[in-house]
Amino acid sequence: MKLVRPEKLNLLTHKELNEAWVQKVIAEDPTILGLGDLILKDKERIHTKAGRLDLLLQDAESKRRYEVEVQLGKVDESHIIRTIEYWDIERKRYPQYDHCAVIIAEDITSRFLNVISLFNGYIPLIAIQMSAYQFSKDEVSLIFTTVLDEVNLGLVEEDEETKEVTDRTYWETVKGTKQTVALADQLLEIVREFSPHLDLKYNKYYIGLAKNGQPNNFAIFRAKKSSMLLEIRLKQSPEIQDKLDNAKLDTMDYESKWGRYRIRVDKNDISKNKDLLKELMMLSYGIVADE
Repeated sequence: MKLVRPEKLNLLTHKELNEAWVQKVIAEDPTILGLGDLILKDKERIHTKAGRLDLLLQDAESKRRYEVEVQLGKVDESHIIRTIEYWDIERKRYPQYDHCAVIIAEDITSRFLNVISLFNGYIPLIAIQMSAYQFSKDEVSLIFTTVLDEVNLGLVEEDEETKEVTDRTYWETVKGTKQTVALADQLLEIVREFSPHLDLKYNKYYIGLAKNGQPNNFAIFRAKKSSMLLEIRLKQSPEIQDKLDNAKLDTMDYESKWGRYRIRVDKNDISKNKDLLKELMMLSYGIVADE
């Protein structure tokens, strides 16, 4: 094996490779950014009185969109403001999607990284540092490194666990019924087959799981008047969706904001699909189910 030391390029001063070239590279294969299986929705998207959004990308399997701005050289204040402005326009125009702003630059200094991080958690924001290398006369490589990932603020449910604790009677009389809360007992029995020390924990907006009072909400239950909504925290995948579809379970849209599959179940659904529900909850818990 021969060690090759590529030449690092400065795209800002390069005579041939420019921002349009970078946009073209990303547009042809958005997965190069390392943000998942993305597809191109639009390029140089016109925003009236606000300029042009460099790239609009969308997750191929969900309603997740990324407003991407590319800048050669160092990131600056106008780049940050422009990126957030485009994100805000798109989320207001298309509220049915989850939106995330993405800043790409060759040099993201610690100063601006600190500034950007102030927004993170309130504005979904990802910062990616781009590096270009030349290996030979006709071989150039682009490497994208996420230096600031999106940060979600603490989930509402996590705060409610200490401030909004209720009891079983509340769920049997206010939110659901004795019959639908009993469905949580059935699901708990399945959970205890692989984690016997977990118990139900009754919070104001959902029934969670806990061990010795400490929450472990890889799955939560929301009792309704006629059914139970089971929510399992798992990364979205076509394989899982196929299994749910084949089982003919009443699956709602994937909740990408919290990373949960939402399945409406009744007594028959639980008994008929026990093995599948156990498999999914084990995956969420961190146990690989036996084939």
